[in-house]
Amino acid sequence: MKKIVAGIAVMLLAVTMFGPSDGYAKKTSVAEIDKQLKQLQQEVQAAKAAQEKAASRNQEAQHYKNKTTLNLQYVLDQIAQVKGEMTTISGKIASTEESLNVTATELDDAEARVASREKLLESRVRLMYTDGAVSYLDVLLSSTSFSDFLDRADSLKMIVDQDQDLLVQHKLDKQTVIAKKQELEGQYAQAKQLYTDLESQRSVLKDKEAEKQELIAYYDEEIQEAEVISEEQNAKLVQLASNRSALEEQKDKLKAEEAARRAAAAKAEAARRAAAAAAKAAKAAKSASSSRSSIASVEEYAGGDGPFLLPVGSARVSSPYGVRTHPVTGEVGKMHTGVDFAVPQGTNIHAADSGTVLVAEWWSGYGYCVIIDHGGGVWTLYGHIREGGIKVKPGDRVERGQTIAESGATGRVTGPHLHFEVRVDGKTVNPMPYL
Repeated sequence: MKKIVAGIAVMLLAVTMFGPSDGYAKKTSVAEIDKQLKQLQQEVQAAKAAQEKAASRNQEAQHYKNKTTLNLQYVLDQIAQVKGEMTTISGKIASTEESLNVTATELDDAEARVASREKLLESRVRLMYTDGAVSYLDVLLSSTSFSDFLDRADSLKMIVDQDQDLLVQHKLDKQTVIAKKQELEGQYAQAKQLYTDLESQRSVLKDKEAEKQELIAYYDEEIQEAEVISEEQNAKLVQLASNRSALEEQKDKLKAEEAARRAAAAKAEAARRAAAAAAKAAKAAKSASSSRSSIASVEEYAGGDGPFLLPVGSARVSSPYGVRTHPVTGEVGKMHTGVDFAVPQGTNIHAADSGTVLVAEWWSGYGYCVIIDHGGGVWTLYGHIREGGIKVKPGDRVERGQTIAESGATGRVTGPHLHFEVRVDGKTVNPMPYL
């Protein structure tokens, strides 16, 4: 853009260096302006491609944000599940600890029984050591009768059985208590390990949640950078339209000067042509006046008391000029630079007044749009035109009420409507007083 501005400055300097008599030089300057306009148009196409790429990037960022949000919800659900599992495991740990307490009591009782048996065995061994080893056969042979023999045999058998049972129970008690203690201690250790694992898992999930939040913040930043109409894009739009307006004005001026030079060279021919032109102009003025009267009489194009026609006839204002909450992004305090008229897709859009078309292509969040220069630094902008709905091109001269496009829903919108702006010296103003 800077190169184009510099080129325009050089071109204007070149124009001032040639005298009015140098017709060829002026013809070359006009051609040069046409060349500059063509270059400007190419830059518009490049800007359009850049905007489409930015829009694609915006959509991609929004897609990943939505996907990341879903992933984050999944992570939060996982965290809730882990907390539930931790509660369950904590209950199991408490139950295990209670079982361990019961087992410890049982262990104390078993150890008491073992200790008691050990004392009994110890006393029996001490008795046998003190009195000497007594042979079971001697006890039987010292019987006084057969019945005494049977009694002694029964007594010996009972003593042997008791000793055997005492030893077996003693051994089983020791083994059972040790095994149960080892089993419960193993369960307790396992439960504590599960608790540790869940704590570790919860920490991992928290890290993932933080990572997701960072991703969301990153994509939010990406989306914000690719927002509807950035200050940079707005400035570029103003600069583009201003340059084109200046080139068209300079082109008209050079053509007028060339016409004046030719008129001075051939006064008689100029007079004849002037008379013919005056007659033609009078006829055109009469026709234009009749056309305006006809258009004004049609209620579809009627507006208020302002100097401009309502571009889409009688229509409901769906969003006025001023600060609002953006309907697409939800951003609070977003400046709405025009007025939105709720009209169906394909509604004819009419020029608010006569002028020269400056822009007639895609532009950022406006989608396909048209800008008309009405002179005196006053422009009108018509946004969200449907694809293929533009009926004019840059440089066209349009008349008041002329159909210039069809309404649509291109760019950053929630539905079909016409976004209408009035700009004075490139800055937006409230359009309503002009309608």
